[in-house]
Amino acid sequence: MTDQEIIYTMALTRLPRINPTMQHRLLEELGSATALYEQRKHIGDLYPEATEKLSAALGEMERLTARAEEELTFAKDKQIRCLCYHYTDYPARLRECEDAPLILYYRGNADLNRAHVLNMVGTRHCTDYGKDICRHFLTDLKRLCPDALVVSGLAYGIDIHSHRAALDNDLDTVGVLAHGLDQIYPRMHRDTAVQMVSHGGLLTEFMSRTNADKVNFVRRNRIVAGMTDATIVVESAEKGGALITADLAVSYHRDVFAFPGRVNDPYSQGCNRLIRDSKAALLQNAQDFVEALGWQTAPAQIRKGDGVQGELFPHLCPEEQSIVDCLHRTESMHINALSVATNLPVHKLSAFLFNLELKGIVELKSGGTYRLC
Repeated sequence: MTDQEIIYTMALTRLPRINPTMQHRLLEELGSATALYEQRKHIGDLYPEATEKLSAALGEMERLTARAEEELTFAKDKQIRCLCYHYTDYPARLRECEDAPLILYYRGNADLNRAHVLNMVGTRHCTDYGKDICRHFLTDLKRLCPDALVVSGLAYGIDIHSHRAALDNDLDTVGVLAHGLDQIYPRMHRDTAVQMVSHGGLLTEFMSRTNADKVNFVRRNRIVAGMTDATIVVESAEKGGALITADLAVSYHRDVFAFPGRVNDPYSQGCNRLIRDSKAALLQNAQDFVEALGWQTAPAQIRKGDGVQGELFPHLCPEEQSIVDCLHRTESMHINALSVATNLPVHKLSAFLFNLELKGIVELKSGGTYRLC
């Protein structure tokens, strides 16, 4: 990825009144942000669906590239990586979402495409009950799935307690921010954020000098939901950002879990409603979670397919073979983890998995988890 392509991608994301879906469509039609910039004055010839509004917006690209050049200089100076949509290190799970950002700014050392990624969200006004859940759940998760990456939003309440519990248990944790990487909000979480840079990271779609405006938190939530395999809601009132994240996760066909609470506790109302409405599975502990997602590590002697793969599966296409190879190395894998491991989009992966099911090679277990027959 050249600096020029990064700069034009930045400029594209700042076009007025052009949403992420349209941005993606333009890149698909033109092939790259550089091509879009070079052909911006002739967009009607190349993209018949172009409106006057789009043509007017593209007229702003030249002005916006100057700001993008400043941002790239800032990023290089602060060791911030610019992850464009098609970049290898861009979160592959997030790429499956039609409203995924074209570029992310990332400072950290965690692999955003590791096999096991979850997010924990909840109310900013958490109780001791919620704090205890964060602490005990992540302590147990470290034992059951030590490579898990914990994502949250660095906000007050459940978010910050999830980050801190992850750090306490030597789990990497990533905070998704609603502002640029030139600041930390809330300021009192700065020390935790500094620790996270070397034990996870900080991620945002916003350039520097972007304030933490209310609308940005809602946009931030789609990244939290989209870059992870599952959303866990710990405590939530009847309304709140955690419920928005849960709804987004459902729309992305991701697993959602919620810890229940007493019926008269105000900060358990949201969790209880998610469970009641079958939007979230009831969660009691880390063991339940790991089993539901098929994240158990299988002993080598009981792995499926050992020694027979070449004999029993001779008529597989390359994509099917890569799926079988992944499942051969582990007891089972969630479809999102398979997507990352095989570098296949979920919609294509689902078709290959269906064919493998028909051939009697793989079977679907609960929670979108697959294993060899």
